[in-house]
Amino acid sequence: MDMLLVKRAQKGDTEAFIQLIENHKISLYKAAKSYLKNEDDVADVMQDTILSAFEHMEELKSVRYFKTWITRILINQCNDLLRQRKRCVLVEWAGDTQASAPENDRGFYELLEELPENCRTIFLLYYGEGFHTKEIAQILEMNENTVKSRLKRGRKKLEQVLCF
Repeated sequence: MDMLLVKRAQKGDTEAFIQLIENHKISLYKAAKSYLKNEDDVADVMQDTILSAFEHMEELKSVRYFKTWITRILINQCNDLLRQRKRCVLVEWAGDTQASAPENDRGFYELLEELPENCRTIFLLYYGEGFHTKEIAQILEMNENTVKSRLKRGRKKLEQVLCF
């Protein structure tokens, strides 16, 4: 279904593009929230991501990678905002994030807080959004083996937390 919508959106169908964004807005929100603490910043980054994706839709080479492509745009927007504010690392989850998260996701977010900062986004993309390690490596512009090792380290950390 998404592939058809992407093809239509690439041909200028704004309704198809709107539907694509609707299909992926929660995933994009979660990824942005893993980088940014402030809801206003998340909203700004989401808006900038949607605008950029709309303007560059024809540049997407493979329609089946739409989700990876738009997530990469979002993460670039997050990094740009953080650079502008001279922040160097991922920020901690805000306390109100869990309150605004759906009930069935709160435990997941609580576990994310236990992870080192360099593992949180990887865990969110892998377990929360279903990306494969190769896709995460592309999105975060890092080596796939780095993604795998951070997943392994994160699992060990969570095992320690859950066993006590």
